[in-house]
Amino acid sequence: MNFVMKAALGGGPPDVGKMLGGEEKEQDPDAAKKEEERQEALRQQEEERKAKYSKMEAERERMRQGIRDKYGLKKREEAEAEAAAAAEEPAAGSLTRPKKAVPTGCGDEEEEESIMDTVMKYLPGPLQDMLKK
Repeated sequence: MNFVMKAALGGGPPDVGKMLGGEEKEQDPDAAKKEEERQEALRQQEEERKAKYSKMEAERERMRQGIRDKYGLKKREEAEAEAAAAAEEPAAGSLTRPKKAVPTGCGDEEEEESIMDTVMKYLPGPLQDMLKK
């Protein structure tokens, strides 16, 4: 109780008065200007970071291109594009025959019947009679 009295009279920690419903301190008149300067500094730092990153990436790309030129390699995107184009293009004069959409024997009724005949051979007599009905 003694502590509350001191806070009410102005003694004690400064935030106790706020907790007891006292008035808040007035904000700094330059706070908006300071905040604007801080935001501008953050934007400038972000731009510098992006510029540094793009410069590093350009240097890496130059090194990659030097290696590609030295060893006769192609860029990954170019190699993938050529592979995709070759896969889409029909093989003219190819020694291998083109693949069929549905392999032979998939879904043929004749083959299903032959499989059933094979299974029936290995079943005991009473089970065969039941399945034939």
